[in-house]
Amino acid sequence: MNKIKTLLLSILIITGINVYAQNPAIINKPIQNTIQTQCQSVNPLDIVQRPNFYINKNVKIKAKFDKFSTLGLDYAPAMRSSEKYISFLIQRPDIQDHNIPLSELKIFINRDEAEKHIDLNSGDIIEFTGKVFSTALGDAWMDVNTFTVISSKPKEDVK
Repeated sequence: MNKIKTLLLSILIITGINVYAQNPAIINKPIQNTIQTQCQSVNPLDIVQRPNFYINKNVKIKAKFDKFSTLGLDYAPAMRSSEKYISFLIQRPDIQDHNIPLSELKIFINRDEAEKHIDLNSGDIIEFTGKVFSTALGDAWMDVNTFTVISSKPKEDVK
Protein backbone atom coordinates (compact mmCIF):
# COMPACT_ATOMS: atom_id res chain seq x y z
CA MET A 1 0.00 0.00 0.00
CA ASN A 2 2.89 2.39 0.81
CA LYS A 3 4.47 1.66 -2.57
CA ILE A 4 1.25 2.70 -4.34
CA LYS A 5 1.03 5.95 -2.32
CA THR A 6 4.68 6.72 -3.05
CA LEU A 7 4.18 6.01 -6.76
CA LEU A 8 1.08 8.24 -6.93
CA LEU A 9 2.87 11.04 -5.06
CA SER A 10 5.83 10.78 -7.42
CA ILE A 11 3.53 11.01 -10.45
CA LEU A 12 1.83 14.09 -9.01
CA ILE A 13 5.15 15.80 -8.31
CA ILE A 14 6.55 15.00 -11.76
CA THR A 15 3.34 16.21 -13.43
CA GLY A 16 3.47 19.44 -11.43
CA ILE A 17 7.11 20.04 -12.35
CA ASN A 18 6.31 19.34 -16.00
CA VAL A 19 3.41 21.85 -15.99
CA TYR A 20 5.66 24.46 -14.38
CA ALA A 21 8.44 23.83 -16.88
CA GLN A 22 6.02 24.40 -19.75
CA ASN A 23 4.59 27.62 -18.24
CA PRO A 24 6.62 29.09 -15.35
CA ALA A 25 4.52 32.27 -15.34
CA ILE A 26 1.62 30.45 -13.68
CA ILE A 27 3.48 30.41 -10.37
CA ASN A 28 3.75 34.22 -10.32
CA LYS A 29 0.09 34.90 -11.15
CA PRO A 30 -1.93 36.07 -8.16
CA ILE A 31 -5.01 34.11 -7.30
CA GLN A 32 -7.91 36.30 -8.30
CA ASN A 33 -11.02 36.43 -6.21
CA THR A 34 -13.88 35.71 -8.57
CA ILE A 35 -16.47 37.09 -6.17
CA GLN A 36 -16.99 40.77 -6.96
CA THR A 37 -17.92 42.88 -3.97
CA GLN A 38 -21.25 44.55 -4.59
CA CYS A 39 -21.19 48.28 -3.86
CA GLN A 40 -24.24 50.45 -3.54
CA SER A 41 -23.90 53.94 -5.05
CA VAL A 42 -24.90 56.39 -2.37
CA ASN A 43 -25.07 60.08 -1.66
CA PRO A 44 -22.52 60.83 1.08
CA LEU A 45 -25.12 62.96 2.90
CA ASP A 46 -27.27 59.85 3.32
CA ILE A 47 -24.37 58.05 4.99
CA VAL A 48 -23.87 61.01 7.33
CA GLN A 49 -27.59 61.13 8.18
CA ARG A 50 -27.91 57.36 8.72
CA PRO A 51 -24.48 55.97 9.65
CA ASN A 52 -25.90 52.94 11.50
CA PHE A 53 -27.78 51.86 8.37
CA TYR A 54 -24.52 51.73 6.41
CA ILE A 55 -22.33 49.97 9.01
CA ASN A 56 -20.45 47.06 7.37
CA LYS A 57 -21.89 47.89 3.95
CA ASN A 58 -19.88 48.39 0.79
CA VAL A 59 -20.65 51.72 -0.83
CA LYS A 60 -19.57 53.73 -3.87
CA ILE A 61 -19.36 57.52 -3.74
CA LYS A 62 -18.75 60.03 -6.51
CA ALA A 63 -17.77 63.41 -5.07
CA LYS A 64 -15.63 66.51 -5.28
CA PHE A 65 -12.32 66.05 -3.52
CA ASP A 66 -11.53 68.68 -0.90
CA LYS A 67 -8.17 67.82 0.71
CA PHE A 68 -6.04 65.20 2.40
CA SER A 69 -6.21 65.49 6.17
CA THR A 70 -5.32 63.86 9.47
CA LEU A 71 -8.93 64.03 10.69
CA GLY A 72 -9.83 61.00 12.79
CA LEU A 73 -6.45 59.29 12.66
CA ASP A 74 -5.21 57.48 15.77
CA TYR A 75 -8.62 57.75 17.50
CA ALA A 76 -8.81 54.57 19.62
CA PRO A 77 -12.53 53.65 19.19
CA ALA A 78 -12.14 53.64 15.38
CA MET A 79 -8.40 53.10 15.10
CA ARG A 80 -6.63 53.84 11.86
CA SER A 81 -2.94 54.48 12.39
CA SER A 82 -1.43 57.66 10.98
CA GLU A 83 1.59 55.55 10.01
CA LYS A 84 -0.44 53.49 7.51
CA TYR A 85 -3.38 55.73 6.63
CA ILE A 86 -4.29 59.27 5.70
CA SER A 87 -7.80 60.62 5.67
CA PHE A 88 -9.35 62.85 3.08
CA LEU A 89 -12.35 65.11 2.93
CA ILE A 90 -14.89 65.53 0.19
CA GLN A 91 -16.96 68.63 -0.40
CA ARG A 92 -20.57 68.80 0.75
CA PRO A 93 -22.73 68.04 -2.29
CA ASP A 94 -25.62 70.16 -0.97
CA ILE A 95 -23.69 73.44 -1.11
CA GLN A 96 -22.67 74.68 -4.53
CA ASP A 97 -21.55 78.28 -3.95
CA HIS A 98 -18.82 77.52 -1.36
CA ASN A 99 -16.30 74.76 -0.78
CA ILE A 100 -17.32 73.24 2.54
CA PRO A 101 -15.87 69.87 3.55
CA LEU A 102 -18.13 67.05 4.73
CA SER A 103 -16.19 66.50 7.95
CA GLU A 104 -18.87 64.23 9.45
CA LEU A 105 -17.72 61.46 7.09
CA LYS A 106 -14.32 60.13 8.15
CA ILE A 107 -12.69 58.53 5.08
CA PHE A 108 -9.42 56.60 5.35
CA ILE A 109 -7.12 55.56 2.53
CA ASN A 110 -3.87 53.65 2.62
CA ARG A 111 -0.92 56.07 2.43
CA ASP A 112 0.65 54.15 -0.47
CA GLU A 113 -2.50 54.66 -2.55
CA ALA A 114 -2.88 58.30 -1.47
CA GLU A 115 0.67 59.09 -2.60
CA LYS A 116 -0.35 58.17 -6.16
CA HIS A 117 -2.84 61.05 -6.04
CA ILE A 118 -0.78 63.71 -4.28
CA ASP A 119 -1.45 66.22 -7.07
CA LEU A 120 -5.24 66.28 -6.51
CA ASN A 121 -6.79 69.71 -6.10
CA SER A 122 -9.90 70.84 -4.33
CA GLY A 123 -12.83 70.38 -6.70
CA ASP A 124 -11.41 67.43 -8.66
CA ILE A 125 -14.06 64.74 -9.20
CA ILE A 126 -13.28 61.37 -7.62
CA GLU A 127 -15.05 58.08 -7.18
CA PHE A 128 -14.24 55.60 -4.47
CA THR A 129 -15.59 52.42 -2.95
CA GLY A 130 -15.27 51.31 0.60
CA LYS A 131 -16.88 49.98 3.72
CA VAL A 132 -18.31 51.87 6.68
CA PHE A 133 -16.54 50.17 9.59
CA SER A 134 -17.59 52.30 12.58
CA THR A 135 -20.10 54.83 13.85
CA ALA A 136 -17.95 56.20 16.66
CA LEU A 137 -19.08 59.63 17.87
CA GLY A 138 -22.24 59.15 15.78
CA ASP A 139 -20.24 59.70 12.57
CA ALA A 140 -19.58 57.29 9.72
CA TRP A 141 -15.98 56.01 9.53
CA MET A 142 -15.05 54.46 6.20
CA ASP A 143 -12.14 52.50 4.73
CA VAL A 144 -11.46 53.03 1.02
CA ASN A 145 -11.00 49.97 -1.19
CA THR A 146 -10.73 51.60 -4.62
CA PHE A 147 -10.01 55.21 -5.56
CA THR A 148 -10.36 56.73 -9.04
CA VAL A 149 -9.90 60.27 -10.30
CA ILE A 150 -12.76 60.97 -12.71
CA SER A 151 -11.73 64.47 -13.76
CA SER A 152 -9.35 67.21 -12.70
CA LYS A 153 -10.06 70.89 -12.70
CA PRO A 154 -7.97 72.81 -15.24
CA LYS A 155 -4.86 74.25 -13.65
CA GLU A 156 -4.95 78.03 -13.39
CA ASP A 157 -1.97 79.88 -14.79
CA VAL A 158 -0.11 81.86 -12.15
CA LYS A 159 1.10 85.18 -13.55
